[in-house]
Amino acid sequence: MNCKKYVAGFIVLTGVAVLFGSIAYASHSWGNYHWARSANPFTLKLGDNVSSSWDAYLAGASSDWSASSVLDTTIVAGSTNNTKGRYTPKNCVPTAGRIEVCTTKYGKTGWLGVAQIWASGDHIVQGTAKMNDTYFMTATYNTPAWRRFVMCQEVAHDFGLDHQDETFDNANLGSCMDYTNDPDGGLGGAVTNDPSNEHPNAHDFTQLETIYAHLDGDTTVGQSIFGPGNGALGNGVDGQEIAEWGKAIRTSSDGKPSLFERDLGNGNKLFTFVLWAN
Repeated sequence: MNCKKYVAGFIVLTGVAVLFGSIAYASHSWGNYHWARSANPFTLKLGDNVSSSWDAYLAGASSDWSASSVLDTTIVAGSTNNTKGRYTPKNCVPTAGRIEVCTTKYGKTGWLGVAQIWASGDHIVQGTAKMNDTYFMTATYNTPAWRRFVMCQEVAHDFGLDHQDETFDNANLGSCMDYTNDPDGGLGGAVTNDPSNEHPNAHDFTQLETIYAHLDGDTTVGQSIFGPGNGALGNGVDGQEIAEWGKAIRTSSDGKPSLFERDLGNGNKLFTFVLWAN
């Protein structure tokens, strides 16, 4: 018997509302995008392409999100570190049917973390989550709280979760899906007694239950018919360069683009969520 921790929802979710300011999203799904599967709970593989300094944070995010009643995650060897060095964490090449998680020095790109999904219709077929060590090796971001917050958020975008809130300088909601300048909460932030944003909260788990309430006739989980390195949609777009992200379709409260969309044709799209450094 598969016994899973049940997290009770406490907010009724209706529709998709993009709200800025101090109010959380009424629904924070990434559109209608989800992994196709024929049963719940299902298991998503997280490919480990992270350095030793990130191992504990990847393990923590995997454990946190596996508390969901509808999905589990398991950490497996990454697919971007193979083929005699052709695929590296810097490339973070996607693999069909799973999420590749990568950390390395991506340079002064301006972003802390990037999450991407490749979708066929409404179904996610692969995802990547990248953390930029160029910034995480600086005094500002080289803290357990920042690493835990960003890892938790970027991995969850690849489940189909959006942000609860996109204002950085208000009180924390107690969710890693809430933008913040103070991930550990408390003193030093907008208020002195707000919670940490380093883990999911009940609202996140309720939203996952909503996203995955229905079952599909087929599955995109664990499929490998496309193999690593070809973009899984057959056109070679791997989403590594900002120029490949397509058009910005949403901005956060600070005026920076936070979501990009690229139309790959034939009902296939690449979406990119960006968490920028201050």
